[in-house]
Amino acid sequence: MPDAKPATIYDVAARAGVSKSLVSLVLQRSPRVSEQRRAAVLQAIQELDYRPSTAAVSLAGTRSRTIGVVLDDFRNQWFVDLLTGLRESLQDQGHRLVVADRFLNTGLDASPVEGFLSMRVEGIVIAGEPDTDLAIPASMPLVIAGGRVSIPRADTVANDDRAGGRMAADHLLSLGHRTLGFVGAGSAASLERRAGFEAGVADSGTDATVVTTILPGELTEDAGLHAARTLFQEHPDVTALFAANDVMALGAMSALTERGLRVPEDVSVIGYDDTPVAATRYVGLTSIDDRSVEIGRGAGERLLARIADPSVVAQEYLVEPRLVARRTTATR
Repeated sequence: MPDAKPATIYDVAARAGVSKSLVSLVLQRSPRVSEQRRAAVLQAIQELDYRPSTAAVSLAGTRSRTIGVVLDDFRNQWFVDLLTGLRESLQDQGHRLVVADRFLNTGLDASPVEGFLSMRVEGIVIAGEPDTDLAIPASMPLVIAGGRVSIPRADTVANDDRAGGRMAADHLLSLGHRTLGFVGAGSAASLERRAGFEAGVADSGTDATVVTTILPGELTEDAGLHAARTLFQEHPDVTALFAANDVMALGAMSALTERGLRVPEDVSVIGYDDTPVAATRYVGLTSIDDRSVEIGRGAGERLLARIADPSVVAQEYLVEPRLVARRTTATR
């Protein structure tokens, strides 16, 4: 015997003895429905085990209460806290998040924004560096979260990467290190962190020096491995290493192990983002906390403000980072 077809909104309307439009109003939690009719519709929904389509509810009303979030890469743990902050700031207003990885379906030649537009999202958050190929309509409220490449009509909420780089330099210098290294990639955040790190060393009044290895591409563990291999082949006297993020730091530590070097006895290592992996007892990675929950929360607040008034002048909001010292850094 074939499975019964799922109930439709028309079935609910017939069971409750009301119109399809009134069922839609109940689904939208409209105050214009009497309690008697609302109760009848809710009872029919329960009896029929009706599961409304989010898209259908959105099309039936004037607002979707949906926010689209574009991520660089689901594998990057930095996004976990960012999404937590976003959810906290948006859920009180009844908004739901729809998340897409912009690289996940590249073989289909489809932008995640196209899917968001078909769902009639009320705004979009780009988590990371914005891509000009996303083709977001000028009328769509937009916020950049975490990225430092700005778009004129979009607010930017990001970590103060340059200040974080200075914190890394101050920490390593305070431990007595004077030959320091930096490994990173070509992202705007990585370059800002490097600039802050080099400025912190230059302004320290010490005789400390910095050597760097920058690879093209993403901030991955593999990039950290190869960058550290190159740096220590050319500069084996480095005693402290700053990586552009935590996963690069993990790759760099693998390169140090290959050379027979111990962390932190031979080389101190510091990362950035303070991801859950950094905080594990096994790793214990000293890291700069970019406070991504606060970035997500701020991005949600700015998006709600932009939805309420699209004419608001776009601004950049920087969140102050903080150092979290663990066991991968030690005195020289």
